[in-house]
Amino acid sequence: MSPDDNFTSRMVRTVFTVAGVLILCAALWAARDALLLIYVSALLAMGCSPLVHFLERPGRRGLPRWAAILAVYIAIVGVIVLFGLLVIPPLVAQAAALWNELPEEFNRVQAFFISRGLMTRPITLAEAVQNAPSGSGSNAVGTMLVAVSSLIGGVFGLITILILSFYFLIEAHAMAEYIARFVPAERRAAAGTAAREAVVKVSAWLRAQFILAAVMGTFAAIGLGLMGVPYFYVIALVASFGEMIPIVGPVIGGVTAVAVAATVSTKLALIAGGYFVALHQLEANILVPKIMERRVGVSPVVVMMALLVGGALSGLPGAILAIPTAAILSVVIEEIAASDNGRTTP
Repeated sequence: MSPDDNFTSRMVRTVFTVAGVLILCAALWAARDALLLIYVSALLAMGCSPLVHFLERPGRRGLPRWAAILAVYIAIVGVIVLFGLLVIPPLVAQAAALWNELPEEFNRVQAFFISRGLMTRPITLAEAVQNAPSGSGSNAVGTMLVAVSSLIGGVFGLITILILSFYFLIEAHAMAEYIARFVPAERRAAAGTAAREAVVKVSAWLRAQFILAAVMGTFAAIGLGLMGVPYFYVIALVASFGEMIPIVGPVIGGVTAVAVAATVSTKLALIAGGYFVALHQLEANILVPKIMERRVGVSPVVVMMALLVGGALSGLPGAILAIPTAAILSVVIEEIAASDNGRTTP
């Protein structure tokens, strides 16, 4: 082959390689939502794996693997249903009470503005709605439709995650053996060790999330109970479950506390809001970094950086998945560093 033909062949291969990489990247980007569901399902399976292994009790009399997985899932669904039964009815009752008191609160705010010279005369709620900017009604309808659509999509996404993670747990051994075929024989032992360590760290992250939820729920229940906020235990449950969602979760608990406290008095609502702001600062700057460092083995600096980068890259899902992803990456980096040290050691 002449030099010109060799150059042309290399150029064609390069062009096709670059084009193939671009097409693959475009396909992955187009399927990013599905890939995110798969990744979350894998993390959930990794987090539940030690508990399934405990119930299965290999070598002793325990549950079959499918029964152990099913028991874990029944417990998860049971907790979700119990949470709904405990939380939804009181919150609906408080929302109805707040709606009934809305005219009185509206008049009270008007009286305050009139006394300060910010308004010249009182108006009714009907007049306020009538004088609202044009298009606000259609915008509200559109916002409600988007919210309903997002809720339905979230429910279907949750169902997909539960089903897919169930199959991940069922097929864990077969998948591990299949993936091991693509790893060089001399590296399989190290890869298996890294995979087990990653499972341990993700499971530790899940346990740390439960610890954080318990701590925040306890603080919320004690503080709101002493303040005399109605249904303080319900708000504490909301705060506990909200702790599973970085950044937004504490805001959900705080908004719920303020809304319920507003049915008693504006002063109590302000005090409850200030208390949750203090709790959020405690959680974000002390509890999360320290508990994650102790349980997951990720330093507070890495935790803060992971949350910032994950939130910037993918918003709320990125923030939720930031810490377990950082833990998995730390295992990979440590394994690569150990392998390189082993090769360079005479």
